[in-house]
Amino acid sequence: MQRSSSNSSLTQQLGERWLTLMNHLQEDPKMAQVMSTRIGQYLRSRPFLALALLLFSAMAALPVGLFLLFALITIVISAVGFVFFEVFLLFVGGMTLLSVLSGIALFSLLVSVIVTGVFVTIPNLLKHYYPHVTKKKESAEKTPGLKQQ
Repeated sequence: MQRSSSNSSLTQQLGERWLTLMNHLQEDPKMAQVMSTRIGQYLRSRPFLALALLLFSAMAALPVGLFLLFALITIVISAVGFVFFEVFLLFVGGMTLLSVLSGIALFSLLVSVIVTGVFVTIPNLLKHYYPHVTKKKESAEKTPGLKQQ
């Protein structure tokens, strides 16, 4: 007997809270504005449909929120991954450029050494093996006035 009286008082308290909530919602100006529209009047005339729509909206909020959170996280991760990939590509491109420029510098140094060696060696070889060719040049350089006449 005590259990039925506690259940009845609990049901009565729940009913009072529900009525208080309904009165509060009906007195709210925003809710009154929504209920004055055609959709609000349609839902007022069909309370079962309004309850089903309310339950669907409340139950769909969590899955929709989770999906939007998943989409946002996916977008952020793909953007960060794209940035990391771009940095990786720039790093590879920079290392390739550094390698090519180092190769060009070594090639230039090698060609410079070879050309300088040839430039120094050829006159010395000519002086050593063909002294008469180099002496004619030296005598022509020493007496430039004779050539002009």
